[in-house]
Amino acid sequence: MPPSAVSLATDPLLDAALQGRLWRGSSLGAQAAPTLPSGFAALDAELPGGGWPVQAVVELLAPQFGVLEWRLLAPGLRAWWAAAPAGPGPLLLVNPPHTPHLPGLQALGLPPSALVWVSAATPAQQLWAAEQAIKSRVAVLAWLPEARPEQLRRLQVGALGSAAPAFLLRPEPARQQASAAPLRLVVRPGDGGGLAVHLLKRRGPAHEGWLALPAAPAALAPLRAAAGGAAPRPAPARPSRPSLERGDALARPVLPA
Repeated sequence: MPPSAVSLATDPLLDAALQGRLWRGSSLGAQAAPTLPSGFAALDAELPGGGWPVQAVVELLAPQFGVLEWRLLAPGLRAWWAAAPAGPGPLLLVNPPHTPHLPGLQALGLPPSALVWVSAATPAQQLWAAEQAIKSRVAVLAWLPEARPEQLRRLQVGALGSAAPAFLLRPEPARQQASAAPLRLVVRPGDGGGLAVHLLKRRGPAHEGWLALPAAPAALAPLRAAAGGAAPRPAPARPSRPSLERGDALARPVLPA
């Protein structure tokens, strides 16, 4: 080993001075930028800095979108809004796979007044909306199934100047593609209604195995309890009523100019 490498590895003063700027491949990087606790202790223990990075894009891969991403991200988003001194800032939902369901999002603790649904019809519009949201330094969840590596790099560069979380949701087969996102995760349904999470890429050593996160919806608790004993009795039939819920439960779609 060259002498310079020995002194770099053994000089405690230099190591302290470079804390947060220098990391070894055998250990998790100390995040110099602020992080946002995910709400899951087991996940935070595996994330550099102990939480979601807020000056970078996080790429989340799943076999199917619409439910898993909300259960994984809701605790961290709640903490982000709770810590906002001026009240909850907007969260832009770019190209969600389904019409956002307001009661379900409210049950997760997400403030309806802060949610903005951006309807983007084409991949170019989806990318444009996500890029503008990140440049505007607002929180964004963008479903970008067709994004290319060079486009992800542009989003990552834009996120370096933002202090708001930015999550890119993509199909699991995209794990075979290159990505500039410093943090990439795969999320799948887990046992007991929880989540199974594997870190594909992080600043530090490779992550082995899967994390089991307790993220079962609260509405499933009575059913899980009943499954341990007698079979639950079916609920009595109720006369049908016309639905009072509007199709645009969050708001009117916002189209990019």
